[in-house]
Amino acid sequence: MKAPFVAIARHRIQTDGQGVTTLCGFYGCPLRCKYCINPQSFNEKTKTTAMTPQELYERVKIDDLYFVATNGGVTFGGGEPLLYAGFIAEFRKLCGDKWRLCAETSLNVPNEAVRVAAGCIDEFFVDIKDMNVDIYKSYTGLDNTAVTDNLKLLLSLVGSERITLRIPLIKNYNTERDRESSVDILKSLGFTKFDLFEYKIKEK
Repeated sequence: MKAPFVAIARHRIQTDGQGVTTLCGFYGCPLRCKYCINPQSFNEKTKTTAMTPQELYERVKIDDLYFVATNGGVTFGGGEPLLYAGFIAEFRKLCGDKWRLCAETSLNVPNEAVRVAAGCIDEFFVDIKDMNVDIYKSYTGLDNTAVTDNLKLLLSLVGSERITLRIPLIKNYNTERDRESSVDILKSLGFTKFDLFEYKIKEK
C-alpha cells in the first residue's frame, strides 16, 4: 500500500494539535475551494512522493523523542487525508499509541473512510466552511450532504471532545450571521469545540 504525499513539515508547535507535530500532506482532494491554501494538493503538475506506511514511519520517527515528550505526533492533512484512511490505520499499527495522530479533514468523503479513521485518529480538525448548502457549494464546488452525515457519524463514534470544528468567515461568501447560524446548528447536534477565525484574503 502506497499513498502520494506533497509535503512533510517537521517541528510544528501547537499548530496542528498538541505539542510538537509533523504535518504529512496527502495529494488529492474532492473540493475546489476558491481560496485554497494548498492547491498543489490537486494540481496535476504537482510532484508527489509515494510512500508505504512503513516508509513514512521510518521518515518521521526521527522526532519520536519530541512527540513523546510533548504529547505530540503526526497530523495528516492535504488535500483530504481521509481518502487514505486505510493507510493511516496501517501507520497507527507501526507507531502504536505513543504518538498522537490528528487529521485535518473536510469530512466530504465516503462513510466507510470515517469509520476507519475513527479507529486510529486521536483528534479531528474538521473544516466546516459553512453549514448552508448553497454557501458551501458556491465556495467548494460540492454540496455538504456527506459532511452533515459524516459529522453525525463521527460524533457517535468518538464523541465531541475529540472533534474541533473550524468555521471561517469567508469574504464574499458568508457573513457573521451565517457563521453564527452554522455554530447554532452544530451545537444542536452535540458539538462543543469550535475554532472561529477569518480568512485573510490578499487582494489582487
